[in-house]
Amino acid sequence: MYEPIRTKSVHTMAGPAPSDFPHRSREEELDIQLAGHLAALLAVTDEIRALAPSADLDTAAERLAEQVARLRDGVPPVRSSATAADHEPRLAALHHRAHALAGRALVVAASRADTAAAILAAERMDAHASAADPRELASR
Repeated sequence: MYEPIRTKSVHTMAGPAPSDFPHRSREEELDIQLAGHLAALLAVTDEIRALAPSADLDTAAERLAEQVARLRDGVPPVRSSATAADHEPRLAALHHRAHALAGRALVVAASRADTAAAILAAERMDAHASAADPRELASR
């Protein structure tokens, strides 16, 4: 009585088949995001180290590099080689930026239940909060 439909549904033709492109899991996406935040924090830490060298920053930079390499399957992060200069306002701005980046890393690390990265991010937040003016951080 009725003729069968001979064309594919518009819903199956709308895009590529699911097997045509790779999908990442939520955990893989969070790993990529966390590695990015920690790599950005490492870059800012290297800039701060160039302006105000300290053993604490050296240790933090090495720990950050280890975490980024772990999240990137052993690929080490690119390191900054900033030149030393004495600019106090720039140093304060870098501490503010590092504090914000550490906060973002902490949120992602907590959402993926990565204890080591969460502890490191929280420690860096505390360190940069104490290095910068706490009143300015609270007002942001």
